[in-house]
Amino acid sequence: MAIQIPNRQLFIDGEWREPALKKRIPIINPATEETIGDIPAATAEDVDIAVEAARKALARNKGRDWSSASGAIRAKYLRAIASKIKERKSELAKLEAIDSGKPLDETTSDIDEVAGCFEYYAGLAEGLDAKQKAPISLPAENFKSHVLQEPIGVVGLITAWNYPLLMAAWKVAPALAAGCAAILKPSELASITCLELAEVCIKVGLPPGVLNILTGLGQEAGAPLASHPHVDKVAFTGSTITGSKIMAAAAQLVKPVSLELGGKSPIVVFEDVDIEKAVEWTCFGIFLTNGQICSATSRLIVHERIAAEFMDRLLKWCKNIKVSDPMDEDCRLGPVVSRGQYEKILKFISTAESEGAKVAFGGGRPEHLKKGFFIEPTIITDVTASMQIWREEVFGPVLCVKTFGSEEEALELANDTYYGLGAAVMSKDSERCERFSKALQAGIVWINCSQPSFIQAPWGGIKRSGFGRELGEWGLHLYLSVKQVTQYVSDQPWGWFKSPSKP
Repeated sequence: MAIQIPNRQLFIDGEWREPALKKRIPIINPATEETIGDIPAATAEDVDIAVEAARKALARNKGRDWSSASGAIRAKYLRAIASKIKERKSELAKLEAIDSGKPLDETTSDIDEVAGCFEYYAGLAEGLDAKQKAPISLPAENFKSHVLQEPIGVVGLITAWNYPLLMAAWKVAPALAAGCAAILKPSELASITCLELAEVCIKVGLPPGVLNILTGLGQEAGAPLASHPHVDKVAFTGSTITGSKIMAAAAQLVKPVSLELGGKSPIVVFEDVDIEKAVEWTCFGIFLTNGQICSATSRLIVHERIAAEFMDRLLKWCKNIKVSDPMDEDCRLGPVVSRGQYEKILKFISTAESEGAKVAFGGGRPEHLKKGFFIEPTIITDVTASMQIWREEVFGPVLCVKTFGSEEEALELANDTYYGLGAAVMSKDSERCERFSKALQAGIVWINCSQPSFIQAPWGGIKRSGFGRELGEWGLHLYLSVKQVTQYVSDQPWGWFKSPSKP
């Protein structure tokens, strides 16, 4: 049975609105290359209208409707959103699989996490009430001081296509919990479920303008949002190149930004591992989401003593991965999201070969799939540290491999990158793992695993992988402004200046 793609407009001020220029963008199913629908294409005019709606939402009823309302009130809406998402879980998972190419098992898990994210931040919204006016201990008895945590204002949220609704939830849920009003701009390559979030917001009665959702191209909608003078903060997930442009635009207005950008994360495998477990985590770390994860552990650094056996088992595991239409049962690798990504990844592979690397497995289209943007799980060996495939983010199911002989060499290889999002270390030696974790230059370190993420734990990188931490309490703090309030409480004059004589 064919999946029906809803026909939606932009979501502005609590209602569906046709784009100012009435343009739309086709939706391409990456598994079939067929056009299955279209999404509205917002432009600068629509951004202006959405920002105005968001500012009105913050100010409505002197803020009592949203920005100054108790966290408990906002939490009710967040929990209602979570409940509706759970009700539509099966439908949303299928829509996301057909839109993005991710295996249905993955998108089903993702939708569970979306609901969990809104529930988690509902709890933190409630907790904000108790933290308001938190007293500060001062050394002077004639003063008392407290802190207010206030919403930062109108926020622009620009998200990627690899986890369409989940990446949106990582930003929308904490922003709304904090009392902000938001404009969400999802990637034009996978926007269907983000527009369905708008339908959910209508159903739960979210106040108009609190969340606005604009689909469209980056240059036509994302850029005007990032540079808009009445947007108080921008949060972005995507490429390092685009993140740099957003920083430059925000700098003109000294506007805060938080950036979750690219990565070229290492997975370091020592000689004492359980090889089968380590091989499976290696596969999971690179082939999850069809290899399209900013934190993908795409550089395998394996001890030379076990390298031959490890590679033998790795190639056997790769042969066993089911590459198919994402809607198929037990699919574990679907198509990449678009023709552009498909061609870019194949170009990376051909460049690696021209530079002298060897494709040990995969490297092209699976023989049984004649259509769709499918790429086999790919393993590249004979790599040098100067090669493009070792240094640049591929964002596809491509793993490159180097060996090492000492812990010092492994650490040098792992840290020799201008990215710093994730890193993994595999060893039975707990002291070595702890020592190595401290020395790795990354915002996230996994020990004897790769890629698990939890709503309660911080997520973000260093170096050119960005800054700021999403998820957990850190994610809420991204959307809060801290205000110090200090009061002079003595009955005595301050006495700094000499008082003039009284007449």
